[in-house]
Amino acid sequence: MPVEGVRRPAWAEISRGAIAHNVGVLDELLGETTLCAVVKANGYGHGAPLAAKAALSGGADALAVAIVDEGIELRGAGISAPILLLAEIPAETIADALSHSLTLTVGSLGGAQAVVAHAARLGGRHRVHVKVDTGMHRMGVDPSELDEVLGVLAREPTIDVEGLYTHFSVADGPEADARDFTHLQIARFGALRERLRLAGTLPRVVHAANSAGALGYPDARLSMARVGLALYGYLPDAWLGAALEAAGQSLRPALTLRAHVVAARRLGAGERPSYGRRRALASEATVLTVPFGYADGYPRRLFEAGAEVLIRGRRFPLAGVVTMDQIVVDVGDEAIGVGEEVVLLGRQGDETISAEEWARWAGTITWEILCGIGARVPRVLSD
Repeated sequence: MPVEGVRRPAWAEISRGAIAHNVGVLDELLGETTLCAVVKANGYGHGAPLAAKAALSGGADALAVAIVDEGIELRGAGISAPILLLAEIPAETIADALSHSLTLTVGSLGGAQAVVAHAARLGGRHRVHVKVDTGMHRMGVDPSELDEVLGVLAREPTIDVEGLYTHFSVADGPEADARDFTHLQIARFGALRERLRLAGTLPRVVHAANSAGALGYPDARLSMARVGLALYGYLPDAWLGAALEAAGQSLRPALTLRAHVVAARRLGAGERPSYGRRRALASEATVLTVPFGYADGYPRRLFEAGAEVLIRGRRFPLAGVVTMDQIVVDVGDEAIGVGEEVVLLGRQGDETISAEEWARWAGTITWEILCGIGARVPRVLSD
């Protein structure tokens, strides 16, 4: 298991208040729709138990994770709320999932048969959600097999087929074809629900909306919404902020990456700090060493992209290539030394460096930036 750093001058500060605020904003937007807080991938880099508890304290109704171990971690942290596994899991892990009261996803006929076998041996009563493929084509029951899958599950008295859901592939896209396809997925899922309703086999919890669906498609909110990125204070795409703006609301990023300067040296013009000696200093300057590198989730590409950090509420550029454990920062003639606080991601004074800005620098998406924050970065909860 990865070591979590606790003895280093670099940390991720997680705002419980920001996560609770975001849940409240989303709850108001969702109305009668319940909110399932997605805390997979270590709570999108925020620390799963911290994020889960903050979300639940803010009013979230349930949690969702990707793998059994993530669910077991939350149970070990004393969390008793419903926890949905967002993927069909290998048969050999079903018993562990059921024994920890995790809600299973069934995404195939074979998966349904495996769940039935394990649930029958274990006894009790176990919640299951069936995932149907409406166009993502990654995982889920083919609509033509849905009745058979539901029939297999319904015949086993230890199984409670609580939910039915699908997943959008382009709900965050602002383009017309992305919106058209999302509406098509909504329509396909609606037709399936109506058919099951008429047959008397529709599960009581139905859900389709991820963060983008919850923000941009009111007809996708249904009885539950699975909110991931928005929970942590970020929009999947800028256009999805319109609903919040109309309500006079906004999300608050919950994570700040901080560190303290561990070394400072005065270097002459032409010196080339860090590996590869990639860039010469234009003039004499103070160069600081900050203990946060690509092993901690600071992408190496950020140097070439012109990344900056915040010190005393001002932006300063990197002075050389990002290394595994450190970065170097050019502060020119500023009298900044060891012990000074550096904000790599987040707000300091009137300046902010966001995960979206990191993503632009790195040529990637906000999700990858947040999830890439390493296990050895301590997560510290703040109000």
